[in-house]
Amino acid sequence: MTQTFIPGKDAALEDSIARFQQKLLDLGFHIEEASWLNPVPNVWSVHIRDKECALCFTNGKGATKKAALASALGEYFERLSTNYFFADFWLGETVANGPFVHYPNEKWFPLTENDDVPEGLLDARLRAFYDPENELTGSQLIDLQSGNEARGVCGLPFTRQSDNQTVYIPMNIIGNLYVSNGMSAGNTRNEARVQGLSEVFERYVKNRIITESISLPEIPAEVMARYPAVMESIATLEAEGFPIFAYDGSLGGKYPVICVVLFNPANGTCFASFGAHPDFGVALERTVTELLQGRGLKDLDVFTPPTFDDEEVAEHTNLETHFIDSSGLISWDLFKQDADYPFTDWSFSGTTEEEFATLMAIFAAEDKEVYIADYEHLGVYACRIIVPGMSDIYPAEDLWLANNNMGSHLRETLLSLPGSAWNKEDYLNLIEQLDEEGFDDFTRVRELLGLATGADNGWYTLRVGELKAMLALAGGDLEQALIWTEWTMEFNSSVFSPTRANYYRCLQTLLLLSQEDARQPLQYLNAFIKMYGAEAVEAASAALSGEAAFYGLPAVDHDLQAFPAHQSLLKAYDKLQRAKAAYWSK
Repeated sequence: MTQTFIPGKDAALEDSIARFQQKLLDLGFHIEEASWLNPVPNVWSVHIRDKECALCFTNGKGATKKAALASALGEYFERLSTNYFFADFWLGETVANGPFVHYPNEKWFPLTENDDVPEGLLDARLRAFYDPENELTGSQLIDLQSGNEARGVCGLPFTRQSDNQTVYIPMNIIGNLYVSNGMSAGNTRNEARVQGLSEVFERYVKNRIITESISLPEIPAEVMARYPAVMESIATLEAEGFPIFAYDGSLGGKYPVICVVLFNPANGTCFASFGAHPDFGVALERTVTELLQGRGLKDLDVFTPPTFDDEEVAEHTNLETHFIDSSGLISWDLFKQDADYPFTDWSFSGTTEEEFATLMAIFAAEDKEVYIADYEHLGVYACRIIVPGMSDIYPAEDLWLANNNMGSHLRETLLSLPGSAWNKEDYLNLIEQLDEEGFDDFTRVRELLGLATGADNGWYTLRVGELKAMLALAGGDLEQALIWTEWTMEFNSSVFSPTRANYYRCLQTLLLLSQEDARQPLQYLNAFIKMYGAEAVEAASAALSGEAAFYGLPAVDHDLQAFPAHQSLLKAYDKLQRAKAAYWSK
C-alpha cells in the first residue's frame, strides 16, 4: 500500500485513516462520508457523521482527499474523547447519578452552606482570572450535563504545565468559556498537542488582528513560490473572480500564524481565514483549505463588506461570529499598503517534540499558564488545552450573564406544560419569572434546557418569546398573548413550517377579533375556515380559550422518550461511557 507522509503528522495518512476507522467500528460507531467538496485544485473537504446519531459529525480539510478524510476522522476522535459532541445537552438522570458523568477521574465538590466556590477547585491564578471580585457561587458552576446539585460541582483534572501539578477545573467553566478551542487528536501525544496549541495561537492572534485593526504584511511572491500547490489553488480562485491576499500573521515573527483573505467583488464582501502551525508551509496550506472547508465557489457570497467602523469590528459579538463561521466584520485597515509589522520568513518547525517545546516557550514568554488534559481511553491520543487569557472564546462574565446551566431549574416545569391544568395565574406568574430571571426572548427553549428535540415538532423552533405567547393564552391574558404572538410572527416565522406559520396567522386574526366587542365571531367562521383551514381555526380557537395553548408541543415524559434525537445522543454517549469505564478499570 502506498504510504503518504505530510509535514506535521507522525504517521502515514493511510495508516491514520485505517486505524481511526477501525477504532470507531470497535467502539460501535458507524460513520459515513456524507459529502465531499473539491472546489479548486489541492483543496478538499469532507463532512462525516454517525449513521445512528446525526448530531455527531465533523468536517475535515486538506490538500488531498486522504488528508481531508484523516483530518475529519481526527476531529471525530477529538470530539468523542473530549465529550464535545455532548457539550450542549443534558444527559439525563441515569448518567447524572451514575458512577461518573464525564470521566472516571473526575472529582465532585459538594456545594457549601453559603454557596462559595468549593475549596480544591481551580488554583489561585485561575480563581483570580475567573472571579477577581470573589462573586462566583458554587451553584453557578453546576454542569449542564448532569444538572446534579446534590452531587455538587464536577471538576476535571488538568495538568498545569509549569510544574506538572493537577488542577481541577469545573466542567461548567470549560463548556461555557472555551467550547471547542484547544481540542485536538493525533497519531502521537506531541502531534496532537502541537495542533491544539497552534489552534490557540490561531484564534488568539486572529482576535488581536481583528480587534486592533492591524495592517498585515503580504507574503512576498518569492516565498509563495515555494508552495506551488497552494499557488495553484489561489490562481484558480482568482481566475474565478475572487482576488486573494496572503498575509504573514506572525506579528513580527512572534506567532506561527498565517492570514489569507478572499474578496468577492460581485457583492463587495470579504472573508478572512487564519491558520497556524510551526511549519510555515503547513500553516499556509491550512489557511487556504480552511477558506473553502465545506464551501463550494457558489457559497462565497454570504460574507460581509469590510468597514471603517473599528469599534463595531472590535465588539465581542463580532469575534464570536468569527469563531462560529468566520462571517464577521473585518476592518479596511487590514489591507493598508503600509503594514504595522515587517514580513518575517518565520519557521518554528522541527520534530513534533521540538515544536511542542517551542510553542510552550512562547506561552512562557507571555507569562501565560497552560493547562492540559490528556485522553487516551478511545485508543487514539487526544487532549484539551486551556490557556486562560488566550484561549477563552467567551469572557468570564458569561458565567453570570449567559451560563449554559441557567435554564436547568426550569426543565421539569417547562416540559410539563403541554397537557397541564394549572391555575391561570400560575401561567402568568411563569412569564414574570422568565422576565425576572433575565432570559433573552430570542433564546431557543431547547438550548436553554439542553435538549435535542429533533426538527419535527414545535419544541425545535420554540423561543422564549413564543413560549410567553403560549403562557399568556393559557393564563387568559389575551392582550399579552397578542403582543407575543405578533413578536413570534415577526422574529420566528422564518423558521416555521408552512402549517405552523398558518396557525399563527390564524391565531393573530382571532386575537385581534377578540378585542372587537361589537363584532360577532361566528359571523366570520366560514371566511376563516376558507382562509386558514378548519384545522388551524380549531387549534387557534382552542388556544384562545386556554384549553390547548401549547400548539405543536408534544408532551414529554421524564426520560425524554418523546425526543428520538435525544435518545440517539444518549445511546452514543453510553458507548463512550463503557469505553471510559473499561480503560480506567485497567
